[in-house]
Amino acid sequence: MLPVLLAPEPKTFDQKVRQPGLRAIAEMVGKPPPYPRMSGKPYQQIACTEADIPPESLPSYWTEALDDLMSAYHEVCAYSCFRIHPVTGARSADHFAPKSRNWRAAYEWSNYRLCCSRLNARKNNLSTVLDPFEIGNEYFALELVGFQVIPGRAVVNTDAELRVRGTIARLGLNDFRHQRAQDAECYWDRDYSLKALKRESPFVAYELHRQGRLNPGDIW
Repeated sequence: MLPVLLAPEPKTFDQKVRQPGLRAIAEMVGKPPPYPRMSGKPYQQIACTEADIPPESLPSYWTEALDDLMSAYHEVCAYSCFRIHPVTGARSADHFAPKSRNWRAAYEWSNYRLCCSRLNARKNNLSTVLDPFEIGNEYFALELVGFQVIPGRAVVNTDAELRVRGTIARLGLNDFRHQRAQDAECYWDRDYSLKALKRESPFVAYELHRQGRLNPGDIW
């Protein structure tokens, strides 16, 4: 994992995601909606309070933000650090604060992490996984023999090391050893340019740079 900066909220996000999402929640608990419904039928009341709404019943308006998430975060999964393509699964919006625990953030741009569906399912609703928006540089490192993700020098022998190890295990980040090795070999063999490696596998690219393993003549 690499640190990820929160991208600015798209101009259309409020209209496409937040407003219909909060309107739906209000209708589900029998409250006056904060945004008037201009068309369509209101959602049926199913709960007494917002916290009682089953998370699976929340309308998935966040899917309307997927194109913006892909553009804002360069199509890179925040957890695996691969460009999202069939190897790692379809694109998805992970609710970092789970819908089951924080309905208020269900339709908030700042709560979404672009990730592949495979790792979204692994993270599930756990709060033990480190937030890519909050980790520091070199929390995670890559060893270049087996291409395993390991705790970086910024956290070794600190309290954060256990959380890094837990994140690696929970997300199964080392299931992708073969793909990382393949990307590095393609780059070393010059089948990939450094630009292509940064696009397809930015964690591998950064680690080759940090460890002085870029091809001669390549400048970071």
